[in-house]
Amino acid sequence: MRLAVKVATAVLIVDQVSKYTVVHGLGLDRKLAMEVLPPWINFRMAWNQGVNFGLFSGQSDWTRWALILLALGISVWVWLWVRREPHSALVQVAAGLLIGGALGNVVDRLLYGAVADFLNLSVPGIENPYSFNVADIAIFAGAAGLVLFTGRDAAPPTKTRKR
Repeated sequence: MRLAVKVATAVLIVDQVSKYTVVHGLGLDRKLAMEVLPPWINFRMAWNQGVNFGLFSGQSDWTRWALILLALGISVWVWLWVRREPHSALVQVAAGLLIGGALGNVVDRLLYGAVADFLNLSVPGIENPYSFNVADIAIFAGAAGLVLFTGRDAAPPTKTRKR
């Protein structure tokens, strides 16, 4: 369980430090776009009031608080589930990634009213219009890890023979 806590804490810190450094330190909130390693890596400022790709975004405070409560609820549920019984290190890391990422985006919603997205990855000839952040990467990797690694430790069911 300590591994999940350490991973969640590390993700939360890296996410918040990266956002503060890029958005405020480099002034992306004013410049709105910066080429880092074009076309592969760029910084593009996007204040996401919804979930992935701006889904469910709205101007209401109700949406903001609903998304905060949803993220906190999922984080608590994953925490309690991982804590309930022993899990492999991979499952604990995945849970920590998901929880840390969710909490990173909750902090943004509390501070700014929206999630600060700034990473933009593209390839030559194809411009990606979407931005994301470290928390989003952690959430995706954590959810994928939970799907892939949960249940691997379970013993296979034994066959019962009739006599």
